[in-house]
Amino acid sequence: MLLDHLDDQQLLFFGGKGGVGKTTCAAATALSCAQRGERVLLISTDPAHNLGHLFEHSIGDDGHSLSETLDVIEIDAARTTAAHLKQVEATMRRLSPPRLHKEIERHVQLAAHAPGTHEAAILERIAQLVDVHRTTHDRIVVDTAPSGHTARLLALPELMSAWTDGLLRRRDTADRLSAAARGLSAKDAAVAAASPLEQRNQELRHILHERRELFARLRDLLSDAHRCAFILVLTAEALPVAETIEFHHELTCHQGLRVPALVVNRRSPVDQGEFLARRHEVEEQHLATLREALPDVPLVQIPLLEHDIVGTEQLHDFARHTAGER
Repeated sequence: MLLDHLDDQQLLFFGGKGGVGKTTCAAATALSCAQRGERVLLISTDPAHNLGHLFEHSIGDDGHSLSETLDVIEIDAARTTAAHLKQVEATMRRLSPPRLHKEIERHVQLAAHAPGTHEAAILERIAQLVDVHRTTHDRIVVDTAPSGHTARLLALPELMSAWTDGLLRRRDTADRLSAAARGLSAKDAAVAAASPLEQRNQELRHILHERRELFARLRDLLSDAHRCAFILVLTAEALPVAETIEFHHELTCHQGLRVPALVVNRRSPVDQGEFLARRHEVEEQHLATLREALPDVPLVQIPLLEHDIVGTEQLHDFARHTAGER
């Protein structure tokens, strides 16, 4: 089974090309972990959410407890981005003079449509969820969006930390230059420190430090092979295989993440007619390419099933069909 290839990593990501069965694999894994006694949080970041359909429950952005050991959240990208920008605008208004409020409102409205805003908002939400629930849950399973979106998302913690560090350095430099230019005495410095402007500056520093620490904790967790793993899901076809090889390289070489296994979903049977037998042979050719490119990564193969996967019983059946190949 897939779990045989995992250790005790608390954070599991499931990723891959769209339409290969990431959500089903993530849900089946989360359910299996929950039913063996682990407290599990399952999070979906894919805009095309399917967890509610799989579990036959309304879930949504506020989350839903499916059992005493399994909690599920479907992150609403639009709602998350709107809440993120609302919080940013409120903070900027509080730390700025009233004459700048109209300009702040205009910039926030422009930011809502800027590239990267949605990814940054979703990343912050994931970071917050992981930060809160890593002390209350044994396992956090994340069902991600298709590969390209996920690659950009995973690159953000380091970028956001670097950006925040830059803001803090510039803020400190500006403060030192300002103090030097005014030639403040110890008494003058104490008075300046108590001023509304300095109090706003201190609050800004506090917000930036908290943000930096949040992303730093997520980055440390992502890069720790003992605490985090990334499972790639694919079908035995030319394009998913090619994308998996590229995505594996991106994750392991550029992001420093561990990929302990690949899940090959919907394998055609060899004993159900000539057509499917021929199809199985073609799939084997594609998997030979995969094995040659990634010889040290185990494959977990799941057969093509005759029914859709809906409900916990069928998710259990799906999990039982996994067969490991080392």
